[in-house]
Parts: sequence; C-alpha cells; structure tokens
Amino acid sequence: MDFATLRDIVQVSESVLSKHVKLLEEAGYVAVAKRTSLSRQRTWLSLTRAGRTALEAHLAALRALIASAEALKPDAAPILASAKPAMNGG
Repeated sequence: MDFATLRDIVQVSESVLSKHVKLLEEAGYVAVAKRTSLSRQRTWLSLTRAGRTALEAHLAALRALIASAEALKPDAAPILASAKPAMNGG
C-alpha cells in the first residue's frame, strides 16, 4: 500500500505515520520501498513475513479478549460486535 493511502485510512499526519513506519521497519515488520511513478516519488509499504505473523498473533489476542468478554457478560456481545473505532475524531 502506498504511504499516502495508509495515511488517509488511519487519519494521522504524515509525521505521525512516518514515526510509526520507522519503528515497524526497525522491528522487521514492514518493508519500505521508494518508487517513481509519473515523475513523483512514492513510498510503498508492505508487511514482511514477521510482520504478518505479528499481526495475526495480535488479531488472535484481540479475538480471545472479545470471546472472554462475551463469556463473562453474555449481553455484552451485541455491544462488542457493533463497536467501531471513531475515525473522524469522535
């Protein structure tokens, strides 16, 4: 995915995303490539094998957390299922 698309999806500034990408790259989770397209240089990001493994483990942990919450309080399941992160500041 190109940097600008990811920035727009997660709705953060370029500097914030840059800092996170640098940390993820240093951890070996993201590969960064710069390519020229239509005389513009673009930054492309991709998950490495280690990054995909870490993401899958993180998602599994989140699923387990949701399952635990649902088991503790059965009426919480509809709330958890419909919960969405605020993407536009609120």
